[in-house]
Amino acid sequence: MNPGDRQDEEGNRAASAARVAGESRQVAVADHRIDSRELFIDTREITITHRGDIYRLRLTAQNKLILTK
Repeated sequence: MNPGDRQDEEGNRAASAARVAGESRQVAVADHRIDSRELFIDTREITITHRGDIYRLRLTAQNKLILTK
């Protein structure tokens, strides 16, 4: 097992534990990138707050991302 696989496995375990406990979860950031699969684990929509405004990031049926204010 290489180190990247170990990190993925640990991240998956942490996300699963957070879902079960109903708590917040952490999302890995590498080189200013976030894998969208980590954002949309149990949902097709997330909310993002930016400077007091709320945005919705949705995953479509065609696996495209739509950001709306």
